[in-house]
Amino acid sequence: MDYANPELLWTVETLGRNLGDPHLVLMDLRPPEAYSNGHIPGARSFDIFGISLIDTRQQALDGFLWIIEHLIQAKGVNVDSNVVIYDDVAGMRSARLFWFLEFFGHREVHVLNGGFNAWTQAGMPTTHEATVPKPGNFKMKPRRELLATAEDVLARLHSADVALVDTRSDDEYTGKLVRAARGGRIPGATHLEWTHNLDPNGFFKCADDLKSMYDAHNIPPNKEAIPYCQGGYRAAHTYLALPDLVGEAERLLGLDIEVASRPGVSPGRAQRTTMAGPRSRA
Repeated sequence: MDYANPELLWTVETLGRNLGDPHLVLMDLRPPEAYSNGHIPGARSFDIFGISLIDTRQQALDGFLWIIEHLIQAKGVNVDSNVVIYDDVAGMRSARLFWFLEFFGHREVHVLNGGFNAWTQAGMPTTHEATVPKPGNFKMKPRRELLATAEDVLARLHSADVALVDTRSDDEYTGKLVRAARGGRIPGATHLEWTHNLDPNGFFKCADDLKSMYDAHNIPPNKEAIPYCQGGYRAAHTYLALPDLVGEAERLLGLDIEVASRPGVSPGRAQRTTMAGPRSRA
């Protein structure tokens, strides 16, 4: 089978053919030091790793989204920009910005499959010349249906139509590694670490392999999937993999450690972690 939305993943060849497109905005999500050591010509360094939220109540969420909107504008994104995102591989950094742009209503957004590693292994050109863009006119038009707050997740905890997907490491899932006020997992969550979406070379697995993997973990097409992690990056990767590539399930993306960290909020008797995040591509 083919990907449900193959246009979301650009190949090295597709990007190479479009480098001269005046509407192209190429985002390098790797750390700044990696960018300075060489990047794809025309790329802007945009390291947002570590920027996350631990409170999805309206006032805090509104402020957080305004910050992200401003950062995207500052990188020269316009309403008609064709945004292509990459990091070392088809990784969680790229997926995180992909989700932000989808949530903000920007339709032309793609991830470079295989990332910078695939670009260099194909013998494509790199540069050390930095691109400093003029601020763009990007404006967010939030798609609230793509966002699940802590309350939204708690309301779905015991629904047979929802599959909670814990995309964190084994130690985080079992509670051996505690990175929030409490350790463990959301009751009923299925564990499938985000790295399993990728093949050994850092490309997304083919659609058949992804579908087989999610089916084996009881995440079928008739369920709404809610991936979560610690800060939204790993969950964003599964957000991209599930319906956009496999064509299964609507989904909500986890943003933070909110249920585990917010006083007075608890998913039943569990001492667990949850996130906030997005759902389906309209």
